Amino acid sequence: MNDCIFCKIINGEIPSSKVYEDDKVYAFLDISQVTKGHTLVIPKEHVKDIYELDETLAADFFARVPKLARALKEAFPDMKGLNLVNNNEALAYQSVFHSHIHLIPRYQEDEGFALKFENNQNKYQQEELSEIANSINQSIK
Repeated sequence: MNDCIFCKIINGEIPSSKVYEDDKVYAFLDISQVTKGHTLVIPKEHVKDIYELDETLAADFFARVPKLARALKEAFPDMKGLNLVNNNEALAYQSVFHSHIHLIPRYQEDEGFALKFENNQNKYQQEELSEIANSINQSIK
């Protein structure tokens, strides 16, 4: 894609701090460096988001993530955790529309990155949860 910043990085038109590359995947440091070692993993094939990933590309793409996570853990022994973040569509904070995964090393609780899950279990009864699960199950192709 001509105007995709990640495609331009893959093609060497824009510089990046490359961490890893093979025939299917490119990984590089996020320029924001939310935490030290914040790495982006992207498929070399341009796909907008997770909805456009076919099973073969998804298998290639996601298979590299544990290898890169282990490399971060080894490179930064003071790392105490790791967040994997994948944003899809603008409402979910996707800002570059080329599928990617953020690997965000965690060193301490308060370091400029927060991920918070609200507990809404009291809003759903088991019957509603069963209906939701069935709806998703019926949509699997």
